[in-house]
Amino acid sequence: NAVKRFRSSSGLIHRPIIISAADREREREREEKKAMGLLTNKVERDELKPGDHIYSYRAVFAYSHHGVFVGGCKVVHFKPEQSLKSPTPSASSASSSSSSSSSVSDVYDSSEAPCPTYPDCGFKQPNSGVVLSCLDCFLKNGSLYRFEYGVTSSVFLTRIRGGTCTTAPSDPLQTVVHRAMHLLQNGFGHYDVFQNNCEDFALYCKTGLLILDKNGVGRSGQASSVLGAPLAALLSSPLTLLIPNPVGVATVTAGMYCMSRYATDIGVRSDVIKVPVEDLALNLGIKTIKK
Repeated sequence: NAVKRFRSSSGLIHRPIIISAADREREREREEKKAMGLLTNKVERDELKPGDHIYSYRAVFAYSHHGVFVGGCKVVHFKPEQSLKSPTPSASSASSSSSSSSSVSDVYDSSEAPCPTYPDCGFKQPNSGVVLSCLDCFLKNGSLYRFEYGVTSSVFLTRIRGGTCTTAPSDPLQTVVHRAMHLLQNGFGHYDVFQNNCEDFALYCKTGLLILDKNGVGRSGQASSVLGAPLAALLSSPLTLLIPNPVGVATVTAGMYCMSRYATDIGVRSDVIKVPVEDLALNLGIKTIKK
């Protein structure tokens, strides 16, 4: 153990403070985590708060799946409707016997076995892609990350990969949970990879913002990255004639890519409006949300 002695201004030596190896290890981990915060949004489960926008990578970091943590180890997230199916007849009969007054049947992810821990894991309304899952089923053994809100422009531009942060501020956490639970009951329209995906769902829950141009790219940073990368490469290709150095061309291409992502971020776009979740179904001209 390391021992530190402190001498006060009066010249008296105070009692030694013992710093254990465990304390030093915890301090080292805190410093490492602070440094890694510039590179990754990875968090531990005990750090989550209801209303946090979380995500986890799939298919060896090929893409990330997003959702809203609502507390109690539960996550509300948005998936394509075709990946969901009705439960088996036995499960349906058990559900109807427990809630005979309800006409709503549970629907579960067809790619997963029923959750052995939480009976309501996988619950959704019919013809809706908004699902309630437990944290374990949401992560699928992947790592846990928290999406960042209200970042500065410089921080946003340093994040090479989209779908990790936004310059837009988050609404109060209780408002975020209210939106997520409301959409669990009322749906979020049809799933679209580029215009209305899981990240779009979480971004709306956190900000209440919708994009006016329904024909353009959605709020998703992942979608912006997928579209922005080939566009940046295309625009920078003529520069190969002017810049013989491949490193210079790569730098210019990376700069164009980052700026294209920044231009589509909901925190800087001018074609967004704030829509209360209760009025979401009325904005059919803005997003295709159907009851």
